[in-house]
Amino acid sequence: MRKPVTLLILATVMLTGCATISESRLNPFNWFGSSEPDPAAADVANAKVNPLIPVRRASIFRDDGPEVFAGRPIAEVTELLVERRPGGAVIRATGQADRLGPFDVRLIADEAASVDGTLVYDLKALQQPGPRNTNPRARQVTAGLWITDQSLAGIRTITVRGANNARSVRR
Repeated sequence: MRKPVTLLILATVMLTGCATISESRLNPFNWFGSSEPDPAAADVANAKVNPLIPVRRASIFRDDGPEVFAGRPIAEVTELLVERRPGGAVIRATGQADRLGPFDVRLIADEAASVDGTLVYDLKALQQPGPRNTNPRARQVTAGLWITDQSLAGIRTITVRGANNARSVRR
């Protein structure tokens, strides 16, 4: 009977000591503390700067100039579809490359040729030097582009150009 009573008294003494350990540095839950509100100072001078987007630092390894796509035009545009969707349209162009393995296919807008209700795009892709005249399915590429109804207002013709041909859609 002595052992259970002794263990019970010992456990009670140890548990009462936990109240002081809970606020001490020995408790790992207290190592970082709780969060505190920290109001952000509003910068009136840079009101156009979004505080959620980090500012990029200058680096010798990064070029901060505008991105220039280094793709070459696809040899032939085989299909052009404009699919109406709520709020705009999707332009989908399919083409046949002259070499095997094109990648990173894009529809690049040609602002100089887009005049008087016409949108002109170039179908371009990054292409490695490789074999020619292989399986046509291995050379087929497809790219899509979303255009809003506001951008389509007043547009009557959409043209997609390749290296050897172009396809147009009119409404």
